[in-house]
Amino acid sequence: MDVHDLDRILLAGAAVLLVAIVAVRLSGRLGLPSLLIYLGMGLLLGESGLGIQFEDAELAHALGFAALVIILTEGGLTTRWNEVRPVMPLGVVLATVGVAISVGVVACVAHFILGLDWQISVLLGAVTSPTDAAAVFSVLRKVPIRPRLRGALEAESGLNDAPTVLLVTLVSTGGLGDHGLPYFAGLVVYELVFGALFGLLIGWAAVALLRRVALGSAGLYPLAIVSTAFLSYAGGTVLLHVSGFAAVYVTSLVLGRAELPHRMATRSFVDGIAWLAQIGLFVMLGLLASPSMFRLNDVLLALVIGIAVTVVGRFAAVAISATPFRIPWNEQTFLAWAGLRGAVPIVLATIPLAEQVPQADRIFNVVFVLVLLFTLLQGPSLPWLAKRLGVLDDNAAQEVDIDVAPLESLGADMLQVRVPSESKLAGVEIGELRLPQGVSISLVIRGTRAFVPDRRTVLRAGDALLVVAPSSLREQTVRRLRAVSRAGRLAGWFGERGRENL
Repeated sequence: MDVHDLDRILLAGAAVLLVAIVAVRLSGRLGLPSLLIYLGMGLLLGESGLGIQFEDAELAHALGFAALVIILTEGGLTTRWNEVRPVMPLGVVLATVGVAISVGVVACVAHFILGLDWQISVLLGAVTSPTDAAAVFSVLRKVPIRPRLRGALEAESGLNDAPTVLLVTLVSTGGLGDHGLPYFAGLVVYELVFGALFGLLIGWAAVALLRRVALGSAGLYPLAIVSTAFLSYAGGTVLLHVSGFAAVYVTSLVLGRAELPHRMATRSFVDGIAWLAQIGLFVMLGLLASPSMFRLNDVLLALVIGIAVTVVGRFAAVAISATPFRIPWNEQTFLAWAGLRGAVPIVLATIPLAEQVPQADRIFNVVFVLVLLFTLLQGPSLPWLAKRLGVLDDNAAQEVDIDVAPLESLGADMLQVRVPSESKLAGVEIGELRLPQGVSISLVIRGTRAFVPDRRTVLRAGDALLVVAPSSLREQTVRRLRAVSRAGRLAGWFGERGRENL
């Protein structure tokens, strides 16, 4: 490859990226998940469009896993631990027992009804059963559902990659037949448990280090976070042979909960590279697909498998997994329908391609068509369904974002707070906030005007506050501000959800 070839690649890549960024706005207006547009762009650039050839399944598999690590990192950083913690057991059950039920349903439909052999049937079930972190995280950010539903869906999508990757790999290589189901079940438990523990250890170590070491630039914190996430993933898979996906998700949850310096800047950076990963991943998968090879039988098979996994398997999995946790029927219905498939099933379909499994091309085509059709059906319907089922979160618009910057020489932190339009901070006097002693609001920015407030200053929606707090009181201050944002001036002192502690 000479310099001119590299320049052409850079030109094409930059053009595709800019078009994809503009397409985010278009997908929002049309109510379509952006992944559909990115897959379409890949198809247009591929052999059936502009003629770009890309047939390297092994490279697609490797790049796909790298992109999923970044997407899981962003999801973990932006997931609120207080929402995930109460429903983590449900998320684990959905990611293991729920996936097993869905795989079994699809495999039985494919074998007994469609007449496919067991290897292809189990592969179709394993590839299509996991929910996709990128699709779930992006859609749920736009649909303000109840915290426990959002937490359960995010936990499930963050954890269900591990057992399905293992199952698809074992079936593709013939390892499942050699060892049997008990071996597979034990291996899944080992990989999930020790992967999560390794991720927890890496997360704690990173938090302790970043809190004690003042980096020379705010831009180094996001790089440190992303590097830690990849260290967790690669360390888990290479050193311990455990689930790197479970490790990186748990590490990101720990880092997201820690209120590290420059948290908002870090989230913005990781959000940006997560978008880049999604765009690159979906465009690449679109390039890998060959629409000229899609047969009518493949489309019909995709419809049947899609109905089996989305309607029968998913609803059965949620009912069996969620009923012991006393989840009401309306929330179970939303959990079932919100189990979106996206990049993960298509990436998993590259494993049998790389292993040269018989009919692997057909599996990939079926999964590709299934993802396109059912994402188009499920994604736009979620806001309407959430409203009909009464699972919207009325307090979502009151959430306040707080960024932290260290003031090393003073042993203090500067919190940057913006008052949302629906926040109950609006209308509260500074003195009514009852912040811990020693904490002060040093500046209020209102529109284009900045001023130093006094105790009688009334906060308004849209205000930006600069709050200086001793490092030892930072977490108390953050909890208090969030509590007042949700419940107003009478919120309990430590009421993270705004409940009074009398």
